[in-house]
Amino acid sequence: MCIPRTAIDISTQANIDQVKTTHIHLNWNVDFKHQIIYGNVVLSMVTLVNEVDKITLDTRYLDVKSVSMEEQSLKFSVAEAYAGLGSALTIHLPKPITKSGEKFHIKVGYATTEKCTAVQFLHPEQTLGKKYPYLFSQSEPIHGRAMIPCQDSPSVKVTYSASVTSPLPVVMSALQIGNEETSQGLTTYHFEQRTTIPSYLIAIAVGNLVGREIGPRSTVWCEPEMIEKAAWEFSDTESFIAVGEALLTPYEWGRYDLLVLPPSFPYGGMENPCLTFVTPTLLAGDKSAVNVIAHEIAHSWMGNLVTTNSWKHYWLNEGWTVFVERKILGRLHGETTRQFAALSGLKSLQEDIDLYGSSSPKTVLNPDLSGGVDPDDFFSEVPYEKGFNFLYHIEKVVGGPSIFEPFMKAYVENFASTSISTEDWKDFLFHFMGKVHGSSMIEKLNTIDFDTWINKPGMPPVDNEFDRTLANACINLAIRWDKARDQQDLSQFTSKDVESFSASQKIVFLERLTDCKPLPHHLISKMDDVYRLTPNRNADLRLRWQQVCLMADYEPIYSEVVKFVTEQGRMKFVRPLYRLLHQAKNGAQLAVDTYLKNKSFYHPIAAKLIEKDIGLTKS
Repeated sequence: MCIPRTAIDISTQANIDQVKTTHIHLNWNVDFKHQIIYGNVVLSMVTLVNEVDKITLDTRYLDVKSVSMEEQSLKFSVAEAYAGLGSALTIHLPKPITKSGEKFHIKVGYATTEKCTAVQFLHPEQTLGKKYPYLFSQSEPIHGRAMIPCQDSPSVKVTYSASVTSPLPVVMSALQIGNEETSQGLTTYHFEQRTTIPSYLIAIAVGNLVGREIGPRSTVWCEPEMIEKAAWEFSDTESFIAVGEALLTPYEWGRYDLLVLPPSFPYGGMENPCLTFVTPTLLAGDKSAVNVIAHEIAHSWMGNLVTTNSWKHYWLNEGWTVFVERKILGRLHGETTRQFAALSGLKSLQEDIDLYGSSSPKTVLNPDLSGGVDPDDFFSEVPYEKGFNFLYHIEKVVGGPSIFEPFMKAYVENFASTSISTEDWKDFLFHFMGKVHGSSMIEKLNTIDFDTWINKPGMPPVDNEFDRTLANACINLAIRWDKARDQQDLSQFTSKDVESFSASQKIVFLERLTDCKPLPHHLISKMDDVYRLTPNRNADLRLRWQQVCLMADYEPIYSEVVKFVTEQGRMKFVRPLYRLLHQAKNGAQLAVDTYLKNKSFYHPIAAKLIEKDIGLTKS
């Protein structure tokens, strides 16, 4: 067995080299009137060295009221915020703990504040039902410290339990083990997460929630107004889990439930264990967007079970997850589907690298996060798609899936419930391949330029070849439209052009058009007439279509763009559309005005990044 190295995480201010948290218990009260969570957290800890005289925890915008140890009040101080990492909470122990391996408990009484970046409170009018308030958390990457005073590092994995008192139903990234009504007419919900997880995976949502069983170990939760639609859309969830188990190891988490959040949720999905959070933009009505669920299920192994030990190595979570996600899709829908998804992902990667610049440190697989950098500032397709292409290339070099897939399974088995670095991953790759396949396999691995893949900026150093069977029709149609830009007779284009296209193929067709010189307005108008693109409800298709229009300064689409960016807050959609609207002719002021009018709708993470995108704050 390969043992992970000691973690070095510069995105935490906690003294993780001296003490380690093993369990977190939360006693929370949800206060919708004041829009806070208050109560206390009990941290079960163990010393890692001799002579520990203080505990340092991560916090961000928390109101820390008290600290105690075995009922004894302790002195504490909260420092000024440091860069993007929050404020260190230093707890002074009454006397040093002299020996390594000593166990103890620290209790911190506190409340969240209005500046909390981990929890978004919604007014009733911001929900689908318009009758009840709502809250949900989003702690990845380093927002857990805005919800819990903790060692907010992915290198620290804990079990956790919670007792949450609320006027509305509560769900968490754990198994519910009971509830009881209180004398005030509230209900206290009890949860346990028995598998160790990092702090960023502790999650909560509270609202007018109902559940519907969609499989032997899955329930979908959401507001009652969308339960029928959500249950139908995600009815194939169990098939994704089963394929993941066949590829890797048995599913460890007991339940795989889904929570469909209100539209301001900033991501497509968040892989909170036992309860994946997903955006309502997946509810296309035709299951054309549910591949996101395959991605989040793949996180059950890659990220949740085997975890990066610092955000420098984030690709270990996301690159591996995309790789497994596409394996699942290939098993269910055929290898051409996997290859097609890889081509689309490569296009997204190229767009982000073009945005940041091919020499930007943001395009490095293992980026430098020193100086208090907020990992959110490095969020892009790079860890996802550059990471996927890295693993795909390795699979090709070693001899294909029959050689690489046993390594995948062994990788999960070896590192389950641990946090690792890229070096740990690479060491195990060479160890496994050498042990199973001998020195000739090591020679193959040594042909790979690991340093350039991992530490150099820009596009991947190898152009992977993907099957273009499904892509060729999309590309050829895009070429036809590009060549027709000077033609007045457009009768050659009819609805039959895309009659056999899947939603994904239509998206790739539009992606290819964004690579062309902006189309003349009469072509855009004709395209919309024959393909009915503007009314389409698939969110990814809406994004690509609106991009094509904005790049051409096609003003009839501006109102649709405003509608789209204000009815949902998923960063994959709102950020590029705000950027393009801001750049488009007569669009800059509309982008700014639209954002300022709807600022309270967006999650704090999204709001901060949109403001940078449209020049309201410095990058």
